[in-house]
Amino acid sequence: MKLKRQFFQRPTLEVARNLIGKVLVRRIRGRNLAGKIVETEAYVGPHDLACHASKGKTSRTSIMFEEGGCAYVYMIYGFYFCLNAVTEAEDYPAAVLIRAVEPLDHLNVMRKFRKYPDRDTNITSGPGKLCMAMGIDKTLNGEDLTGDTLWIEDRRLEVGRIVASPRIGVDYAGEYKDKPWRFYVEGNPHVSRAKG
Repeated sequence: MKLKRQFFQRPTLEVARNLIGKVLVRRIRGRNLAGKIVETEAYVGPHDLACHASKGKTSRTSIMFEEGGCAYVYMIYGFYFCLNAVTEAEDYPAAVLIRAVEPLDHLNVMRKFRKYPDRDTNITSGPGKLCMAMGIDKTLNGEDLTGDTLWIEDRRLEVGRIVASPRIGVDYAGEYKDKPWRFYVEGNPHVSRAKG
């Protein structure tokens, strides 16, 4: 069952935790690539110094000011894309970064998109990896997450123990760098290598 827009229009920390175990689906070339979400990070509004919107509304971050339920896709290191689900109400810039998924459907296509990594646990075990494996790029920035191209489903899958820890790579964020706003499935081999 596809998640409704109201799912995303709730407090960001709730959404980040509740996305664990849900299924990210990308419709591409006639196939639905899918992966169970096993790791997320919350970026909670303009006061969160790790949040892109903490520097105000720019052409890059404007999508974060939309109402929850759309995709915020941006590039890092000049090469990798990252997928976020915009959350909360319009004009409150917040989002959840999808950090890792466990591949479920069309693994062969994901392997090909990732140029055949050394092992299956390395296909989608990080935000850039999962975007590459699922064909997610800047063209999907602003995409409706309840539409027919990129969406999230609740398949009632078993999850395991969910752990909270500080986010990864936000040492610059002052008092916000140690907030336990990263959620992941303990022991899942598809979680990103940096254990935080």
